[in-house]
Amino acid sequence: MNDLEQSRQTLQETMNFMAALAAGIEPVIGRGACSMAYSAGRTLGAQFARHSQRTNDLETALAEVRNVLTENDCLWQFEAFHPSTRPSLITKGEDGSEEILLVFRDCMIRQSLFRYGHAQKGSLCYMMYGFFAGALEAIMGRRAELAIIHAGENACLKCLKVHA
Repeated sequence: MNDLEQSRQTLQETMNFMAALAAGIEPVIGRGACSMAYSAGRTLGAQFARHSQRTNDLETALAEVRNVLTENDCLWQFEAFHPSTRPSLITKGEDGSEEILLVFRDCMIRQSLFRYGHAQKGSLCYMMYGFFAGALEAIMGRRAELAIIHAGENACLKCLKVHA
């Protein structure tokens, strides 16, 4: 087994542990488990991105988040999604906010949840939403939210909103 395979196996074992922990804690804590996980993920994302290049450009910031994920061995690949129903890749609100749709294909959280048999959209998903928002906030200096539009077996579609 090469180093990459060993690292991936170690990560998968850790993620299986996390899925088991989430499955056990969610019924006990209830809806608060997602909020706690989001907060923890947001703090971690901000810490991981504290030395990242700062930018006001959303596409550059997303590239920097990719770098943060890669540097910290997080297997969570995403790409921008531009449906024909949207006039542009990034839409701007009247309040100065920006929105972009993102597709997440290779997601270590989703893979672990499926392997463990636990449903998506729970505390582990919220932890990663928080991580993503925290990293983006550290890079852009603006509040960010990542909301799920669709959770599927092969990919998830999310809407990223960066506030003015």
